[in-house]
Amino acid sequence: MFRRTAETLTLAAAGGIAFGLTGVPGGYLSGSILVVAAAALAGRPMLVPVPLARVIFVLLGIWLGSVMTPDMLDGMAKYPVSIVVLIVAMTCIGVACAIYLQIVHKWDRVSAYLASAPGGMSQALVVAAEVGADLRAIAIVQSMRVVIIAVGLPSGLSLLGLTSQAVRPAGSPMTWASLNEFAVLGVAAVVGAAVFHRLRFPGGLMFGAMFASGVLHGTGLVQAVLPWWATSTAAIALGGIIGARFANMPMRLFAHFIGAAVGSFAVAVIIVALFGAAVVRWMDLPAAEVMIAFAPGSVDAMMLLALALHLDPVYVGAHHVVRIFYVVLATPFMVQREAGKVKTPADTSVPEAMQSPLDE
Repeated sequence: MFRRTAETLTLAAAGGIAFGLTGVPGGYLSGSILVVAAAALAGRPMLVPVPLARVIFVLLGIWLGSVMTPDMLDGMAKYPVSIVVLIVAMTCIGVACAIYLQIVHKWDRVSAYLASAPGGMSQALVVAAEVGADLRAIAIVQSMRVVIIAVGLPSGLSLLGLTSQAVRPAGSPMTWASLNEFAVLGVAAVVGAAVFHRLRFPGGLMFGAMFASGVLHGTGLVQAVLPWWATSTAAIALGGIIGARFANMPMRLFAHFIGAAVGSFAVAVIIVALFGAAVVRWMDLPAAEVMIAFAPGSVDAMMLLALALHLDPVYVGAHHVVRIFYVVLATPFMVQREAGKVKTPADTSVPEAMQSPLDE
């Protein structure tokens, strides 16, 4: 087991660092997924142990919850119309893409909805692992969305002359006060994760930690956030967990999922373009600002891009916080209602040896 774990994490680190250092948004996660998945497809025995996987899910929850700052809460109150439009747009994307996947590609309902979650890649995969949905299919569709947005959005804005080179922000210095806050944050996150997991809430480990972190950061009781190297490590490890699920997948099936990914992304782009154009016209906001705020990409990547373009970080950040929390809140309830109806096709089922660390 140790050798398999070491090989998996080494490959995940190589892929994640290679993508991350090149400045690809979400590169640490996407790069690790691609490299580990390629190794799994080539027949290598990829593995991430259960205890480590659970730690990663809690760290991701802390990370997501930390973006809920008092400034973000104030920002949400300043743009109510735009945020309402965002929620409607995300709902339309989720429903339309899920219908597309069910009708065109014959997916089951739960896998289709999880794959269509707009910008909830990590959340959707954690929930999918718990309910036994087709995680490999969901991982491909969600990963392709991240990659397309990471490459396409900056390139598109560059063609419009709106981009500049983004730089990674320096981490805040460690102090005794911040260490005390991290201790409080860690205890609260573990307790929240344990409670939600005990209640068998879909994605409970991550959602419970995110809820506790969001409350502490949103109320201003805690300001400390995980350093970039910790979040990057968590993203790389999650990529290893996801990538290992691609073992024994026929290339024909992989090619089929790529088609589903591109098709569903095209549906999402059309919907975002329509709603974004309406917001730009009715509210007289900068087009680049609205595009970044409505893009279903990672919160940190979109925030860095907004800062690099000298756009309003409160507007962009508030919209992405609302989007992430809306997706995370809505997805588990939908899955709870539909989980009993999941009927994964035989050729895409996950073998017992590949069951997720959270499948219990």
